[in-house]
Amino acid sequence: MTSFTLPGFDLAKFIRETLAEDLGEGLPGGGRDVTSESVIPADARFSGVMDSRDAIVVAGLPLAEAFFRHLDPECVIESLVHDGDKVAAGTDLMRIAGKARALLTAERSALNIVQHLSGIATMTQAYVTAMRGPGGNPACTLLDTRKTIPGLRFLEKYATRQGGAQNHRMGLWDAAMIKDNHVAVAGSVGEAVRRAREAGVTRIICEVDRLDQIEPALAAGAHHLLLDNMDPATLAEAVKQVAGRVPTEASGGVNLQTIAAKAAGGVDYISVGRLTQSAPAADIGLDFKPV
Repeated sequence: MTSFTLPGFDLAKFIRETLAEDLGEGLPGGGRDVTSESVIPADARFSGVMDSRDAIVVAGLPLAEAFFRHLDPECVIESLVHDGDKVAAGTDLMRIAGKARALLTAERSALNIVQHLSGIATMTQAYVTAMRGPGGNPACTLLDTRKTIPGLRFLEKYATRQGGAQNHRMGLWDAAMIKDNHVAVAGSVGEAVRRAREAGVTRIICEVDRLDQIEPALAAGAHHLLLDNMDPATLAEAVKQVAGRVPTEASGGVNLQTIAAKAAGGVDYISVGRLTQSAPAADIGLDFKPV
């Protein structure tokens, strides 16, 4: 039985609600897999192998197991690799055997989550490799963002960790992030940071998009500077001005072609929204046969 846990994430609820959506529970005629019920005998048994058609970083196998076990608690599952493993195309990921109807009903949900999370983990590792490769910065850390699919944030941020990134703030609650719209209302970078400090916020991230905003943000008490949409030369100058007083983070205009140059300026972090916003699903299949 899977022991997959994430703080703040209810695995059992996620499994129930995902399967209920696919089965149409609560809708007229819903609550069942009409294809499997009409085509597959109730006592039929299947075995199958989940495999990757792409070279990927694996993520989500414990969730796939949870989907299958929810519908067939006695199914036999063998994970052949682990989340975070980098595997070649053609690698077998998991073997499953159990009640045919149950496995077929859970199949799509299980594959969807492994394909989605493995796609995120794979893209994340590509960015880590590019950032720390030739011309980059081996000491720089890749961060994700809040650009996640509603309801999947904990899982998507889990997937970025499997690919080698660290999580930025999890939501609106665990750090203040002062951006241009906050500054527009407060009147200045310094005033926005001051208000957050006076409110007792213990972690204040402040976005700056000009060099002349750095000193006011630091003087007001920012704990972390997000250097937004700066070219590599400007990033290097910003890091020089900060001089190690707080961590620095580059954001905006980051892709696989630009990340090394941005990292080379000496920033501590680079955040990339597309890790969770735009990662393509990994090509993963699952073929069953009667036993």
